[in-house]
Amino acid sequence: MAHAYTPGLKVLHETKVQKERQLPMKGDVLAEINAQVTPSDVVASTHIPGNVRMVNVANSLNVEAGDVPGYMTEEIGAEVKEGDMLAETGGLFGFFKSSVNSPVAGTVESVSSVTGQVVIREAPIPVEVDAYIRGIVTEVMPEEGVIIETDAAFVQGIFGIGGERRGILDVLEGDRESVVNVDSFSTDHAGKVLIGGAHLTLEGYRRAQKLGVAAIVVGGYNYSDLKAILGYTLGVAITGSESLTTTLILTEGFGSVPMARRTYNLLISHIGASVSVNGTTQIRAGVMRPEIIIPLDVTELTGEHGEIDTSTGIDEGSLVRVIREPFFGQLAKVLALPSALDAMQSEARVRVARVELPDGTVYTVPRANLELVETD
Repeated sequence: MAHAYTPGLKVLHETKVQKERQLPMKGDVLAEINAQVTPSDVVASTHIPGNVRMVNVANSLNVEAGDVPGYMTEEIGAEVKEGDMLAETGGLFGFFKSSVNSPVAGTVESVSSVTGQVVIREAPIPVEVDAYIRGIVTEVMPEEGVIIETDAAFVQGIFGIGGERRGILDVLEGDRESVVNVDSFSTDHAGKVLIGGAHLTLEGYRRAQKLGVAAIVVGGYNYSDLKAILGYTLGVAITGSESLTTTLILTEGFGSVPMARRTYNLLISHIGASVSVNGTTQIRAGVMRPEIIIPLDVTELTGEHGEIDTSTGIDEGSLVRVIREPFFGQLAKVLALPSALDAMQSEARVRVARVELPDGTVYTVPRANLELVETD
């Protein structure tokens, strides 16, 4: 029988996790080398220049652009409040004066005698980067950020939405095959990272949002329900920047599929631990997977940093997950593993698998686009 090996998601009982915490632009690094940090500690900060507001003073005063500098009541570099006067004409015999006020608070950045416009720069926007995980600062990048390292249990998901969250790990009633719905949640779950079963309903997710749940980790979710959450149809771009209060991480794929036994058992073995999660997902170049990081105490370390092998072989009849478009996240059954190379649309010749999707349609998929789904 034909046989193939495919990459799997990382499910690690103990490993070294390194996270780069970098500013979007140069600023101040607040953490020192070898410092112990907690997820909420601010390790770097900076200020992004404020928005620019253009004020057409020439038009407002009905004067020539070249005359605007002479009518200014505020100099370049002056700080102004919203409503403060920027420029004023002399009027006629002191009467019939015209003036222009600042539409925002900020700093007068420039006055143009060519366009007759005044540029007001709003206040800088503060940006702070926190540690995200509990660990030790192993490297400081001057004016840019730090690298934090920790010993942790580490689990990757196949897909996620929502950004970084942290909270106490807890498990919902049921098991890895249970459906998570409205009745699964209570007020005790506010601020927690919750482990569910095979499927989360749309109503269940909305209930979790209302209760302030930090994140939910489940086996599957209906792809069609993502639009109801996001308000738009999800494309293939990177996720993680959505304005969601509850991050969602799928460990198996779209639809209803029990969470892999090894993944479920690893997660529930750390109930009560403080965890950090990130739903950011990118499925094209520079693949990024959603993650659950569970920092370990010294007493929990064994020194055996090893990976649970999810890269086992697939055979005819295996249940697999497609990890590339156009069938990303879909579960399928392997019908055949042809030994001959097959030509793709890109004209590349690769090894393929014939798979059957849940709706009964059969497709040819590159083997490198498949992951084995644990079914025991």
